[in-house]
Amino acid sequence: MKALSTPAPKQIASQNPKSILTKLAEWISSRNIPFLISSTGMIVMLLWAGSYKMTNPGAEGIIPLVSNSPLISWHFKLFGPYIGSDMIGLTEIVAALFLIAGHFKPKAGIIGGLIATLMFFITSTMVITTPGAITPVNGIGYMSFLGLFLFKDIIALGTAFGLISYFGKKAVDAEIRD
Repeated sequence: MKALSTPAPKQIASQNPKSILTKLAEWISSRNIPFLISSTGMIVMLLWAGSYKMTNPGAEGIIPLVSNSPLISWHFKLFGPYIGSDMIGLTEIVAALFLIAGHFKPKAGIIGGLIATLMFFITSTMVITTPGAITPVNGIGYMSFLGLFLFKDIIALGTAFGLISYFGKKAVDAEIRD
């Protein structure tokens, strides 16, 4: 009688082909698709939102958000809503430009990610501080459309941290090579 043996890990892998799901996940990962989509989306969003904040409707649209935020309401008191909104918009554009530069110089991407992280942390807190963001329905608090609009900044905050991580790894690799 032959003794039963357990095949070595490499033998197991070669005997069992990869599933379609793992092949798909490997394909997505090997082409860096999560980074490409998240960085491109973040850059477009920051450029678009930043430039919109430099218009009168853009400035007027963020007055209730900024005015009720204990973290940034001082900004409008000091500069007024139009110049204050221009400065916020310019900050978003600068963050986007650093993220673009990060594709060539990873440390620039880290700076862009840090700026975005600070911005999205502040705007994420506005879900709590902005009147009308949470609306009661039958005694239960739900996020209104405004609340959901602000809540997306929590996802953007996570994306900004992801970009810092990605560019950070690239910067470390570049330092090791040099």
